[in-house]
Amino acid sequence: MTVLSWPLAATIGAGALGCLAVALSARLWLKRRRRYESSASVADAYDRWTNDQLLERLWGDHIHLGYYRQSGSGRSRHQDFRVAKETFVHELARWSGLDQLPRGSTVLDVGCGIGGSARILAKDYGLNVLGISISPAQIARATALTPAGLSCRFAVMDALAMEIADASVDAVWSVEACPHMPDKQRYADELLRVLKPGGLLAVADWNRRDPADGAMDRRERWVMRQLLEQWAHPEFASIRGLQKHLEQSQQAGGISIETGDWTSATLPSWIESIFEGVRRPGAILGLGPAAVLQGLRETPTILLMRWSFATGLMQFGVFRGRKPSKP
Repeated sequence: MTVLSWPLAATIGAGALGCLAVALSARLWLKRRRRYESSASVADAYDRWTNDQLLERLWGDHIHLGYYRQSGSGRSRHQDFRVAKETFVHELARWSGLDQLPRGSTVLDVGCGIGGSARILAKDYGLNVLGISISPAQIARATALTPAGLSCRFAVMDALAMEIADASVDAVWSVEACPHMPDKQRYADELLRVLKPGGLLAVADWNRRDPADGAMDRRERWVMRQLLEQWAHPEFASIRGLQKHLEQSQQAGGISIETGDWTSATLPSWIESIFEGVRRPGAILGLGPAAVLQGLRETPTILLMRWSFATGLMQFGVFRGRKPSKP
C-alpha cells in the first residue's frame, strides 16, 4: 500500500478545501442576489453590510477603494490596504482643491458610509462636514465612531431629495455613490443645487465604458448584469455621461467639470480586499460561521469587478469643478 507523504497529503487537502470553497462561494453568489428595486433596497443592503460588521472588520472605516501610488517602473507600490484608503481621501482632497479651503468651511459628504472620509476631512483639514447616507445603520455607526468635538455629524437622507438649503455648502464630496442612483441627472442636480457659488465639487465614481467607445459583447453584458444585480446598482454612468449630467444641470451655473481616470491607481484594491481576509482571519472567524459564508458570497463579485476595471469595461472616474461665482 502506498502511503502519501505529509506535504503531498497537505497539498491535496488544501486543494480540495479550495475547490469546496469556490463551489460554495459560487452557489451562494448565484442563489442570493441584491437587485436594485428602489432606494429602500439600497438602504437595506447597506444596513445588512453594516450590521454584520464584516466590511468594517476587514476594511476599517472606509468602504471605498484605495489609492496606490506608482513606483518608478510604473507599477503600483505595495501599500497597506487600509492606508491606501486613507491615501485616497487625501489624494482626492488635493486633486479637487478641497485641501485649500479655509478651516471651518462646510462640506457635504454624499454617501458617507460609516464616516471615514468625513472624519479625515474634519480632523486633517479643519472642515465642518455633514455626512449623509440612505442607510440608518451606516449613520448610527458613523456617529458612534466619531469622537466628541470633531466637526462632523451625520444624518439619514436621500441623495436625490436632500433636505438641505440651496447654495448652502462650500464643497460637495461624493465617493462611489452614483452607481446606486436610478436618476443620474437628478443626482447631479442635487449635488450642484446645494453648492454655493464659488464652491468646490469633488466626485469619484465607478463608471462603465462609454457606449461611444464600443458596445458590450455577450461576455461583457453577462458580467455587467452581475455587477448591477449583486450589489444593488440600477445602472452605471460613463465618465463622459456623468460629466455631461453635471455640466448641463439647471443648477450648474455654467460650471466646467474636469475629469480624470484613476483606474490604475485604484485597481489593486480589488485583490487586496480579498487578501485582507487572509491577513486578518480573526476578523472573519470572530464573527462566526455566517461571516465566513458572507465573505465567500462576496468574492465572485469582487473578482468580476477587478476583471471589469482591468479590461476597460469599467473605469474609475474622478470629477472636479468650481461653481462660478455670481456676477
